[in-house]
Amino acid sequence: MSLIEDSLRSAWQLMASLDAQLLSIVGRSLAVSGLACLLACSLGLWLGAWLAVQRFAGRQALLAVLNTSLALPSVLVGLVLYLLLSRSGPLGFLGWLFSFKAMVLAQTILVLPVVVALVRQQVEDADRAHGEQLQSLGAGPKVRALLLLWDERHALVTIAVAAFGRAISEVGAVMVVGGNIEGFTRVMTTAIALETSKGDLPLALALGLVLLGVVLLLHGLMALLSAWYGRSGAGLGAHALAAPGWSKGRE
Repeated sequence: MSLIEDSLRSAWQLMASLDAQLLSIVGRSLAVSGLACLLACSLGLWLGAWLAVQRFAGRQALLAVLNTSLALPSVLVGLVLYLLLSRSGPLGFLGWLFSFKAMVLAQTILVLPVVVALVRQQVEDADRAHGEQLQSLGAGPKVRALLLLWDERHALVTIAVAAFGRAISEVGAVMVVGGNIEGFTRVMTTAIALETSKGDLPLALALGLVLLGVVLLLHGLMALLSAWYGRSGAGLGAHALAAPGWSKGRE
């Protein structure tokens, strides 16, 4: 018990003193996951909305692949990227292996299926409720997808928060392609694994507490957004469909 108490006390001192090494690792983690989440959401919003409104041959097979990729092991993603980015690999000329860029790419690949799947489900549900009204006003699939995305914007913010939580808690892929290099590619999850194996429990605990705090903050933010969306969210029929001039502009 004394070991746990001493480690927790030392961890708290590291956080209270704003230890430079701790801040460096935390800042790098937030930067990698934030950029990966931004890239994944930028692409995932459009792909998810497109899948929600389009009907084409092979769509069910594509959705099956998408749902399967939700459980894609992170170490497998890291291994594939390692082979692609290594000097003998097809993308070796980029020189990204064991770099910040490689970690961002790995987390983007892991988060993208989550964003696409959640957006697709959210927009498809909205399309079932309001799609016929939009079609009757002359909206094609692209316009319909854009309007539904805007109508579900509150829920999409929650999806982005969930995607960030998935990214920042990932360890396998960034360990493989980043190399866990001190001062360059070491992030919270990889540092916790390394420091624990080295026996530096105070730093590992401090990082773990910060990571736990970030995750708790994200869940709290998601709860607030959900409550706000429940109070202020109005369906398409209440604003977009009834907006003066919308249907007139389509004539």
